Amino acid sequence: MVEIRLHDSRSRRKVALAPLDPTNVRMYVCGPTVYDRAHLGNARPVVVFDTLYRLLRHVYGPDHVTYVRNFTDVDDKINAAAQALKAAGDPRSLEALIAARSDETIGWYHDDMDALGALRPDQEPRATAYIAPMIAMIELLITKGHAYEAEGHVLFDVRSYPAYGALSGRSVDDMIAGARVEVAPYKRDPIDFVLWKPSGPDLPGWDSPWGRGRPGWHIECSAMSHELLGPSFDIHGGGIDLQFPHHENEIAQSCCAHPEGGFASIWMHNEMLLVEGKKMSKSLGNFFTVRDLLDQGVPGEVIRFVFLSTHYSKPMDWTAEKAEQAKATLRKWRHLTAGLEPSEVDEEFVARLSDDLNTAGAIGQLHWLAQDVSHDHSMLKRLVASARILGLLEDGMSDWVEAKTVDGGVDRLVTTLMSERYHAREMKLWARADEIRDGLQASGVIVQDNKDGSYTYTFSPTFDPAKLESLK
Repeated sequence: MVEIRLHDSRSRRKVALAPLDPTNVRMYVCGPTVYDRAHLGNARPVVVFDTLYRLLRHVYGPDHVTYVRNFTDVDDKINAAAQALKAAGDPRSLEALIAARSDETIGWYHDDMDALGALRPDQEPRATAYIAPMIAMIELLITKGHAYEAEGHVLFDVRSYPAYGALSGRSVDDMIAGARVEVAPYKRDPIDFVLWKPSGPDLPGWDSPWGRGRPGWHIECSAMSHELLGPSFDIHGGGIDLQFPHHENEIAQSCCAHPEGGFASIWMHNEMLLVEGKKMSKSLGNFFTVRDLLDQGVPGEVIRFVFLSTHYSKPMDWTAEKAEQAKATLRKWRHLTAGLEPSEVDEEFVARLSDDLNTAGAIGQLHWLAQDVSHDHSMLKRLVASARILGLLEDGMSDWVEAKTVDGGVDRLVTTLMSERYHAREMKLWARADEIRDGLQASGVIVQDNKDGSYTYTFSPTFDPAKLESLK
């Protein structure tokens, strides 16, 4: 079986994935707070961990992987949106408004992530459906001396968990000095965080031993992951912005409530997203949602390809140029493989992807497979099968490709000529190699040679297929 190695944020090194139960590899990823459309940065962890999910399914079998990604539908931003509707005269109750807003936003989220080719997780729990397990976990933490009640709040006693800070690599005192922590008179220590807070009549709430209230954000994921995956599971993922305090707090809560378990064996974090080299911001005018791009005509498959072209642990810079390059590559691959059925997945492709989800390296192998000129197109068939592990070249995502070149004849001719040029250079037949190079340029084929020996190409507005045919 292929060994998958992943970078563990807690140990700060690459480790081999050793599933606690190979018949049920379990992964939890923090999902969205459902109050508005998903912006482009929200989509990056979806694509990253969807790709990991696909790899796990390939290696262990689709029936032996459980992927859980939650919806946070208890949040001050959701409450504020519902309160604004109420103030505007909506006659529905606050609870009904919140439920309606959550339902609508989850529908948007599914539509947008489906457009990016993301598979639905096996479980998508809503926080509001797990209030009872949250209350039970909080009661357990109080009983074990790790939490305390104060003025209708319940807070986690951070200093009761000596390992706090191991994930983010900071001491408690450093966190207090360098982080924004809420200072409140009912806290024993500024670093302590809320597990339960009271709700007034204008806010949603549930009955609890500490009065009517609602859960803190961090306890939600601890309770849901425990209910659906148990006290120990294999992988916990999310954006780097969640590492502290959210994931740090999750570890503390879960390990103190259920010390018999190890919580997550491997922690993975994807880096943030930039737009044209700058942090995405409404004030800079470079803030947009996934739906904005889709409505502008950028195919979901292209968005996904751009994401996968950068390793998940590196900041990803979205640019219009990258989107155009991705579109050209995908168009070429789709034309080359039109009418071909996928065969076996390429072993080198899997090896690269299994090395800490090296999607850029895996795409490099796809470029190499795309240079197939064999009669049976064996490499191109492997290209299709392999690309689908990345969520690319799926049948349902090809509507954007122009039908007029769907037979792939032109692309296959370019590929044949490029292969002949390569062999001519190897055999020092410089005249023929130069003839092909100049002929491609004259016909309007723009070729970009890559350092790894692969190449990409696009067609200029003056492309003349007749000139291309004359090179055969």
